[in-house]
Amino acid sequence: MDPVIVVGAGPVGLALSLALAGHGVPSVVLDEGPGKDEPRTARTAVLRPDTAELVERLGCATVRDHGTRWSGWRLMRRNQDVRQIEFGDEGDLPELPELPSLSPVHLPQHELTRGLRDAVAAHELVRTVPHGRLDTIEQDGTGVTAHTREPGATWWRGSFLVGCDGARSTVRKLLDVRFPGRTAVERHAVAALRTELPWDGEALLHRMPPWRTGGQEVTARPLRDGAWRLDWLLPPRGELVTPDALVARVRDTLAGWCGETPPYELIDTGVYTLHHRLARRWRVGRAFLAGDAAHLLGALGTQGLDEGLRDIDNLAWKLAQAWHLGASETLLDSYQAERRAAVAGRLRAADQALPILRGSGLRTYLPGTTRGHDTLLTDGHLGRGALGAPPEYTRSPLAPEPSEAQTLVGTPLGAPVADVRATAPDGTTVRLRDRLGRGRQLVMLVAPGTGVWDRRHWMTAGVMPRLAAAVTALPVRAELLVTEGYPGASAHTVLLVRPDGHLVAAFQGVRPAELYAAADAARGGPPESAQAGVGPQRSGEADQQDETDRTDLTDRTADIN
Repeated sequence: MDPVIVVGAGPVGLALSLALAGHGVPSVVLDEGPGKDEPRTARTAVLRPDTAELVERLGCATVRDHGTRWSGWRLMRRNQDVRQIEFGDEGDLPELPELPSLSPVHLPQHELTRGLRDAVAAHELVRTVPHGRLDTIEQDGTGVTAHTREPGATWWRGSFLVGCDGARSTVRKLLDVRFPGRTAVERHAVAALRTELPWDGEALLHRMPPWRTGGQEVTARPLRDGAWRLDWLLPPRGELVTPDALVARVRDTLAGWCGETPPYELIDTGVYTLHHRLARRWRVGRAFLAGDAAHLLGALGTQGLDEGLRDIDNLAWKLAQAWHLGASETLLDSYQAERRAAVAGRLRAADQALPILRGSGLRTYLPGTTRGHDTLLTDGHLGRGALGAPPEYTRSPLAPEPSEAQTLVGTPLGAPVADVRATAPDGTTVRLRDRLGRGRQLVMLVAPGTGVWDRRHWMTAGVMPRLAAAVTALPVRAELLVTEGYPGASAHTVLLVRPDGHLVAAFQGVRPAELYAAADAARGGPPESAQAGVGPQRSGEADQQDETDRTDLTDRTADIN
């Protein structure tokens, strides 16, 4: 079968190619540029714990080698500390950790991209094509044909095509997908510099700083080697930021924090504008959109790259199943149903919070509102709550029908599972999330006390033989794990987990029929014959989808085409 064509060699496109390779699927990455990235220290990425873990799982060492985990988070208002949060180290995590107990990872985006390129270069299933400027997409019942123009004009044949080519996506334009939303939601001036600040290793959000050039908000986030990234929230319109004005902001801010301006080395500067947009459709036949090609966000500390990485984690295993075994329309359509709804909810939460946090009306000054504002901003910057927490696909088309055999655990259905320790089939102790991304569903039995037994004994004792037989009979590839405990789960609870780590169902005891039905639902049902399930979407269905989408995000500005 033909490889998957990935258009775009930014972090999202490269990560998708690695995720597909982890599932045994080859890909061709069309890179519009020369295959190198300009170093820009002021352009950084903040990865939440779940997406940082994903990047590491894909074989990219950059998170550990170049990333910085903050020791804490500090929020100030005027001259006062109003909130502090301490983060633990990975080695200090409890037996049943929650992902938010870890700090986000902060690193220059060019370092992240370089690390992903290095991982791609070492993988035989991924081919990168520099100067691959796409100009044509053609689809038929068995694949996609793409053409890249000079230099090196070439026709490429693929089983699927995924546009990860950014906000001005060529793929989105060729598919004639609208991209409505809001323009210039926030503007920021940014500086990367090397200096010493009073909060060693802590990230800081300072609201209403009491000096003339402070503006409404300033953030300071540490990087490696004594470097910091500083962001100033600018008025929505106007205020041309000249180099002299930016240097004045730097000096005033450092003096405001340190008493006087300390020695500093200015490394890089910039001004950027944030937009909120959401593509009407994320799938057109065998072509898909991901990352900035599908959505733009970033206000209130939210991170578009985070959502792009969550896109590819969701899409990769579904394309892999289609590539290896065939797939139903339900499975392939579930990418848009799950991910577009999740990002639309994120944008909706930000749009509702922006007038409150950035406005000047009476409600801004009501008693108790300031603390709520602080919580909203903290959630956005740290990846919590409606503005940043890992998504829960509670209304997924892949969710099984409720049954009396199902039971509740500490993880809601459709949410990411807790990263507990488990015993793998070969007897080794692993983290649950280390077994993700391998093209298999996971079946995990909660069996207290098994950690002190020899595996030879408990594999043939109690419910294990019956459960092992049930796993073997599933309609998909699955791996059987055993754990001593799981949050909210009693002994002999059986959990079914998708390849991207989201909980499908939990059962009290071994229920072969119910387990089979849940696994079948999670794969979208039986594959449709002769790959018919991946054919082009009919125009009538597309029109109906467009009408439904209009309720998800208000179209406040003209489309980008």
